[in-house]
Amino acid sequence: MSILRSLRGCAAGLVLLAGIPLFASAQQLPPSPALAAKSWLLIEFGSGQTLASQAADERLEPASLTKLMSAYLTFSALKQGALKRDQAVQVSEKAWRAPGSRMFLPLGKPVAVEDLIKGMIVQSGNDATTALAEAIGGSEEAFAKMMNREAQRLGMKSSSFRNATGLPDPQHFTTARDLATLAMALIRDFPDDYARYYSIKEFRYNNISQPNRNRLLWMDPSVDGMKTGHTDAAGYCLIASAKRGPRRLLSVVLGTESDTVRAQESLKLLNFGFQNFDAVRLYAKNQPVSQVRVWKGADSTVAAGFANDFILAVPKGLAGRVKAEMVSQQPLLAPVAAGQPVGIVRATVDGKPWGDYPVLALTAVPTGGFFGRLIDTVRLWFN
Repeated sequence: MSILRSLRGCAAGLVLLAGIPLFASAQQLPPSPALAAKSWLLIEFGSGQTLASQAADERLEPASLTKLMSAYLTFSALKQGALKRDQAVQVSEKAWRAPGSRMFLPLGKPVAVEDLIKGMIVQSGNDATTALAEAIGGSEEAFAKMMNREAQRLGMKSSSFRNATGLPDPQHFTTARDLATLAMALIRDFPDDYARYYSIKEFRYNNISQPNRNRLLWMDPSVDGMKTGHTDAAGYCLIASAKRGPRRLLSVVLGTESDTVRAQESLKLLNFGFQNFDAVRLYAKNQPVSQVRVWKGADSTVAAGFANDFILAVPKGLAGRVKAEMVSQQPLLAPVAAGQPVGIVRATVDGKPWGDYPVLALTAVPTGGFFGRLIDTVRLWFN
């Protein structure tokens, strides 16, 4: 299914995250459903394709959906060893006094990071989230700066964070598309943490049990996360992820009028995606799509592929008409980092362009020795 060609001068277009299409056709898509919401977006996780959307780039208040970024930074701190699950965190007065939804932390007493994470994700506790932000950043203000740096790194171009919890602020905003980018990154980069926390239906702390506000965990067994949010200005919001068979879909629904409506409309959107699109697994996780030529490196080629199963969504009945080819970035110069985009897979349906998707280096290629670099320099003059 893969044909290797070279693409010169495409490096600028390959800095996007893997799984986010560089180009995706809107041709032949089934009409999107109408939802009772301000903004919504449905994403095929395996390819990053948009299957349905409405006002996905409109800047809106995210409310507690903000906590996805707080969780992302928390998982990063755990991975880097800067934070431990059994680490005790002293509850500051600011965290203790945090308004809105709460975990009901005790003032000045130590609380395990593991409990704070559950309080943030399951109970949507503003006190737990503030305590984690202070433990990681030193202060919530410093943590907010970390949030904005991470948002820029992830490609969230229309987001601005001013706090860790999502409490209203005129300069605290994002979009459905940016939230989808964040949610996909969290599942992709921290799959074990996602599975560990986001499907928990209830958490008891300080003799108080609180249910997860994501009603879809009870309504649909294929839903395994993610996060709810609500303020008067934002309305009722929900990001949900569902896995049926090899496919995972991600829905973002913002600005509904009630808890019930956000659950119903999110489920309607997920069902639309599963019922109206077929999934085509073009490449398995870490399967080499092709060997790409590397210049001035310790190795002359690098295996290119995807960090997760690459699953393309096409309208029902078109699965057998999908073709794909690998287009490499040339010249690709060492050093090449593992996970670096090194080309694209170009998909067509019935011979018509469907989408271009970044392909990653599956291994690293360091810079070669002096004479090898010199020989490749001469070769490039004539290439």
